[in-house]
Amino acid sequence: MGGYTPLRGRIYLIPSLDPVADLGPFKVMAADSPIPVTILTGFLGAGKTTLLNRILTGQHGRKLAVIENEFGEVSVDNQLVIQSDEELFEMNNGCICCSVRGDLIRVLGRLMKRKNRLDGVIIETTGLADPGPVAQTFFTDDEIKAHYRIDAIVTVVDAKHVVQHFDDAPEVRKQIAFADVMILNKSDLVSAEELTELETRVRGMNAAARIERATNCDVALDAVLNVGGFDLSRANELDPKFLNPSYRFEWAGAYPLPPGTHELVIGHVDDDDHDHAGCDHDHDHGHHHHAENELDVLVIPVAGVDAPGILEAARDTAVVSFSDWENRVADGDSITPGTTLARLILNDGNGRYKLEIPTDGTYVVFEGCGDHPLHIPVNGENVKPVWQQNYEHTHSHDEDVSSVGITDAGELDPQRLNDWISRLLQTQGNDIYRSKGVLSVKGSSKRLVFQGVHMLFDAKFDREWKDDEDRTNTLIFIGKDLNRTALTEGFKACLAD
Repeated sequence: MGGYTPLRGRIYLIPSLDPVADLGPFKVMAADSPIPVTILTGFLGAGKTTLLNRILTGQHGRKLAVIENEFGEVSVDNQLVIQSDEELFEMNNGCICCSVRGDLIRVLGRLMKRKNRLDGVIIETTGLADPGPVAQTFFTDDEIKAHYRIDAIVTVVDAKHVVQHFDDAPEVRKQIAFADVMILNKSDLVSAEELTELETRVRGMNAAARIERATNCDVALDAVLNVGGFDLSRANELDPKFLNPSYRFEWAGAYPLPPGTHELVIGHVDDDDHDHAGCDHDHDHGHHHHAENELDVLVIPVAGVDAPGILEAARDTAVVSFSDWENRVADGDSITPGTTLARLILNDGNGRYKLEIPTDGTYVVFEGCGDHPLHIPVNGENVKPVWQQNYEHTHSHDEDVSSVGITDAGELDPQRLNDWISRLLQTQGNDIYRSKGVLSVKGSSKRLVFQGVHMLFDAKFDREWKDDEDRTNTLIFIGKDLNRTALTEGFKACLAD
């Protein structure tokens, strides 16, 4: 899916573990009341999965759906999260705070149609997510707004390492600023003075959040579930554009087109006299999801541009399509109007493609990055858009942060593995924000699960490998200035002879 670092996610249905448990502070909801949603966020390695597992094993008597999203080339968290027997949905690659918004709407729509009503939904975002756009989904989509409500944004803060990311990772400050509940996790790894200083500092960023100190996220469930903490007015104060949606496309134009095979031209044309506004707005958002010579385009037929709600419906369709799998289209190949995203392969920013128009009508073209001039010539004249709109995409990730994922069969020599990991974290630990994996070690019938945050590292054997599963090593490193070749070669040197 292009050149960006993929992110993965999936959803599990977690049934009540104790149907006769005392619900304590948890109230029985009316059948037509909105389902409460907890957004669980926090920077890489803060302890979100630990907190999630505590919730899933807690005696709360509630039926919860969990949507889990992770950063990286290979999926590891789904092996670390306690799983139920019923897996409902696997999300497409993408960041849940922007590119997976369409998927999120789809999943929530599917959940609201379940015969047995849910008591709540937990969304665990990737460690690099800004929680604002996630929360935004519950206010900008009418159907979602009618069936769900945000109960709280819960931010897990790594008390040991968070300070060093205040300046180099803007997501950290956003996660803290939007929190309704902040859990200062790993409190046992810092002194009392350091913890008090950190608490003072985060209170300066967000004085409204309730703060819990914790080790291994050992907080009471009523501190994170059904707390009723989200305040829309405060979210608007933090971000005056909170209710202004962010999109994966930057421009759209509506073209009246006759039936037949026409050209859709990117660049090339010297007489750029149409009104495409894609070149006169700010492109410094740093959030391109594909390689330099690729451009995402979607062409949707509409019943004119004057009927109420037509353009809004096309926009909402584009939100979903831009989060779905794309059809790669080479120079000279065809594009067909519909809901399938076309990823155009460009040549030095230029390309010519066949646009197959079945019937006379109006077609809205959504363009992923608006700095590419787009033209549709018909009978030697460029068709002018009868309507056009710029769309804002302000969300960005730190482009220096990347991931290296390794998936390989074979058994690992425990001594070589220990020496390699120890040496790696000692020499590069400052740049390796997060490391984690599930490994197959020679001489053991159990999985070796390891988790690392900077130079802190923990590894332990957990359950037996199942008879029907491959003993495959899966590990991932997330950080800055990662050397893929060196990491891969270092891992392979640990394989047993």
